[in-house]
Amino acid sequence: MSDKPTAVRVYLARVRTALADLPASEIEEILEDVRPHLAELEGELGEGARVEALIERLGTPESYAAELRASGGYPPAGEGAATVLTTAPASPSLLKPRIALWGLVISALALTLIAFTAAINVEPDALIGIVVPAPVFLISLALLLRGGVEPVLALPELARLRTSLGRLREQEEGGKALRYLGSLKPAWWVICALALLTFGVLLMLRHRQAVLLLPFLLLAGVAAVWAGPRLRADRRLLWVAVPVSAFVIGGALGGFGAAVDLISNRSPYQSASSPYYPSSSDQYGTDQLTYGGQAVGNVYAFDAEGKPLTEVYLYDEEGRPITLTRYGCERSSGTKEKIGSDNRFPRPRIQQGVTDDQGNFDGYNGYRSACREDPNVPFSAAIPKVTTPPTTSPSPSAPSSTPAPTTTPTR
Repeated sequence: MSDKPTAVRVYLARVRTALADLPASEIEEILEDVRPHLAELEGELGEGARVEALIERLGTPESYAAELRASGGYPPAGEGAATVLTTAPASPSLLKPRIALWGLVISALALTLIAFTAAINVEPDALIGIVVPAPVFLISLALLLRGGVEPVLALPELARLRTSLGRLREQEEGGKALRYLGSLKPAWWVICALALLTFGVLLMLRHRQAVLLLPFLLLAGVAAVWAGPRLRADRRLLWVAVPVSAFVIGGALGGFGAAVDLISNRSPYQSASSPYYPSSSDQYGTDQLTYGGQAVGNVYAFDAEGKPLTEVYLYDEEGRPITLTRYGCERSSGTKEKIGSDNRFPRPRIQQGVTDDQGNFDGYNGYRSACREDPNVPFSAAIPKVTTPPTTSPSPSAPSSTPAPTTTPTR
């Protein structure tokens, strides 16, 4: 690709120079608005169009800049420069604006990580981590409301960022990419609202207590749809749009990771419920005990009188322990989780359900996820009695009915 600047880049450079007395953020917004129109005009003029052709259609860059000033309500170049020279205060402290900016950045990164963790584990308890960046965000917001957004936008780091984006826009490929992303802005805020609502519903289906999060997620979605289109007119709304966008991006990445993990744990020819290809290990990699093609998670033993036995340890014919994954209840979230693996049987039955405010398990008004361990044997066994056949002992010999032979006495 040729390094020779195009007609649009040359024209915009002169427009930028004519607007140099305005704040850098305002200049970038003005140029971002007119750049697509100029690119379209250049396409009509054909490849290799000269600056003179644009001047014939639009006038000189200086006059075009003056029209942009008038349409945007900015003062003429001379008056604006004089106003800046006579009213510009001494260089203010950058500490508070910088705290406001980086407080927003840190809060957004923290929300991305928290949403990622909650989505990849499908655990609403991870959202409690929001209380950690909350003070940082509130301090940032307070400084913004007290000092205004202009000192923040005038920070050197943001000025350098705007300059880099401006250079990227003037490049052919980079400008196309940024214009395409800019065209997606209206749809992005609707996507954010739908993603937040979907995230809340999925959490509620997994944990019923997550229904308490739905109003907050719905409110955040409404705020994104309201604030997003107004960002250009009021940059203070960045303190609404940026956290919401960060949360949605983190949740989307976490959901994608959870889906990949779910798919990777299944082989192409085998599913967890297939009776023809039973899995040889569970999700933790522990060997499974199977009987009749189905996984066995517990074993109950009884003595000859039908009394259940406890503390039974199972081994195979070679003396190897028949070890299975042992599950228990995670009290804080009310979910079933792995607590180890051993060959001791029987195991408590893990029952998952909900409780109400009185602690009733699976009651009518239950809403909070709960888990409990039941050590009782769920059935009774009738042990068949084994009858031993009587043993025959030898009896004394009975007198024979056969007459004894007679002997003839000898003479």
